[in-house]
Amino acid sequence: MRPTSPHDTPKGDLPPAHPFDDDKLREECGVYGVIGLSEAANFVALGLHALQHRGQEAGGIVSYDPETGFNSARRFGYVRDNFTKASLMETLPGTLAIGHVRYSTAGSKGQTAIRDVQPFFGEFSMGGAAIAHNGNITNANALRRELINHGSIFQSSSDSECIIHLMARSFQKNIPERMKDALRRVEGAFSVVAMTRTKLIGVRDPLGVRPLVLGRLGEGWVLSSETCALDIIGAEFVRDVEPGEMVVISPEKGVESFYPFERVSSRFCIFEHVYFSRPDSILGGRSVYETRRQIGVELAREAPVEADLVCPVPDSGTPAAIGYAFESGIPYGMGIIRNQYMGRTFIEPTEQIRNMGVRLKLNVNRALIEGKRVILVDDSVVRGTTSRKIKEMILDAGAAEVHFRIASPPTAWPCFYGVDTPEREKLLASHMSEEEMRQHLEVDSLRFISLDGLYRAVGEANGRNAKCPQYCDACFSGEYPVAPSDMIAKGFQTKAAE
Repeated sequence: MRPTSPHDTPKGDLPPAHPFDDDKLREECGVYGVIGLSEAANFVALGLHALQHRGQEAGGIVSYDPETGFNSARRFGYVRDNFTKASLMETLPGTLAIGHVRYSTAGSKGQTAIRDVQPFFGEFSMGGAAIAHNGNITNANALRRELINHGSIFQSSSDSECIIHLMARSFQKNIPERMKDALRRVEGAFSVVAMTRTKLIGVRDPLGVRPLVLGRLGEGWVLSSETCALDIIGAEFVRDVEPGEMVVISPEKGVESFYPFERVSSRFCIFEHVYFSRPDSILGGRSVYETRRQIGVELAREAPVEADLVCPVPDSGTPAAIGYAFESGIPYGMGIIRNQYMGRTFIEPTEQIRNMGVRLKLNVNRALIEGKRVILVDDSVVRGTTSRKIKEMILDAGAAEVHFRIASPPTAWPCFYGVDTPEREKLLASHMSEEEMRQHLEVDSLRFISLDGLYRAVGEANGRNAKCPQYCDACFSGEYPVAPSDMIAKGFQTKAAE
């Protein structure tokens, strides 16, 4: 495989690790693949741009061209700063390409090396293959030890590289079959987009924790983490890749479907509806925007309060705030304005700038807030640091009262399926009741949507089925659908163990 420079090194520095927003959960990454379109890498770059919210640390693209073989480019930073340059994209020819945007979970957080940036590539006896992985392998440490003991040499700190090494050890005669062998050994969450010289492959884990969709553009096919990244290139949404399904796409046979895993009840990540996915995406046939608006409606029914203004914490709280205002009859207003130009090109975050904190990103609309009893609607409370700063800004602007309404249940447990989550003791809800959190934040009231209310908002009329939950909600309930075996080996206690 030919890199675009001698060591496939990036231009520019790694962007700051969210120096002004350390109080949100973040998706690990997004994946994208295209087959059957001229200059496929350009379509992949556009798709990755639409998936930038899923990973802002780094990105990579691998393409295949019969004349030049496999070619790759991996860069730190935003897609717009790297993969829009003609000089780079010309080095990625071909009608088949995959890509990845990353925010690290496994591996060295904050110290990512270029070798950790996906897609990963392997050369096998029947030809090369590249893979891009969204999710997290919960038995990666055990697999890594086993593979190293049997002679594997790892090039990165990423759990995703285990898949390539497991494929290399398989005795199957083609790459899709080797991938099936490898993924049967993997525990946790994975949506994988992969490519050979002639095929584009997409796979979801049996629980379907992370999303993956199939689209079509002319004679070409597209795989993507979200439908919004189909829209950007004008592709038609065909369907979701089903939990536990592998699709193999080739020019000769089109889309072939296989089910290499034992069938189980799906457990899609419910936080994709709350926060991770873009509001203009469709998840499981449901509009993300409409689901978030309905969360606000449910929240207004569960936690009414007398107030003068419903105000979102932008941008993720906006649809829920619209729903809350509609249901409650309290006027909606943009009481907080977000600075849309807070990118990595901003001034170096010195200690003095860091102390300004959230004010660099958000500013209060004083004329609207002053003298009002304000309901602030946000998507979650993690550590609580940002919530306290926002509350102080609202009071400084002259608000009479501040009431928080949170569009998700209390986040009390870490996620091990592809989300950057603090250790459990750093999660406010892990050791505080709702009333204790209200006192800690020093607000007039604080209410979270119930878990049943959240389930109703995503279309489950009877709420959560306690015996067989319809979604993965481990970050709220502590009930992990796949045991986080690596973390348990390190001493982590699940709710069941407690």
